[in-house]
Amino acid sequence: MQARHKSAYSYRAKLGLIVPPTNTVNEAEWARVMPDGVTFHTVRMPVHLDTASAEGRRALVADIVAKVRELAEARVDVVAYACTAGSMINPRHALAAEVERATGVPLVTTASAIVDALEVLGAKRISIATPYHDALNHHEVAFLQANGIETLAIAGLGLGANGPVDYPLIAQTPLDTIETHVRGTFVAGCDACLITCTDFPTLLLHARLEEALGVPVVTSNQATLWAALRRAGMPDRITVLGTLFQRS
Repeated sequence: MQARHKSAYSYRAKLGLIVPPTNTVNEAEWARVMPDGVTFHTVRMPVHLDTASAEGRRALVADIVAKVRELAEARVDVVAYACTAGSMINPRHALAAEVERATGVPLVTTASAIVDALEVLGAKRISIATPYHDALNHHEVAFLQANGIETLAIAGLGLGANGPVDYPLIAQTPLDTIETHVRGTFVAGCDACLITCTDFPTLLLHARLEEALGVPVVTSNQATLWAALRRAGMPDRITVLGTLFQRS
């Protein structure tokens, strides 16, 4: 294909990435699987806890717009707002559309990417494993239900109940703890298993969990990367990222 950028490393595409301040997993996982000729470039943005009120929504949009404009200086093709809970806003593509109108830069969000991924996989009934506390889990179930997805089981590790002091603990969760948590949450009859939070390390477990559970596994970082690459016109099939990346 013809080079999109005059760059030794980014000749196919440049992705922009917006992550919460304490997030250290998203970049680490993307760095392991980024296709040849594609690079990503990151900025950090405060977490917005209020996305329901009009004032909270305006503050969120203003911050994202500012960060997208910052990334636009690097001539990125697409920006991903990689905060699962912070992007659970309905209609699910409304946040991205509003930012795109203001900046002219394509945007994908983690929450919308998750639903898009589940739809591509034909997954209507799912199990969900999270690092979150109950209030955030309930918010996630409601968001998914509004998008036609039924949650048969959900469990979290309780992180976030103490506010921002808990956030760095998510990335510190041992992989064996996460695997046990996911397997213990999954119930028969699900079309897929969803693991949420962009700071929850899952990449090294992905293939093993799909084999063990017998259904597609969708994760926040995987779905966000899939959505960003597809929006940039990159059809790459990344084997380590499971069933989703074998779909168009």
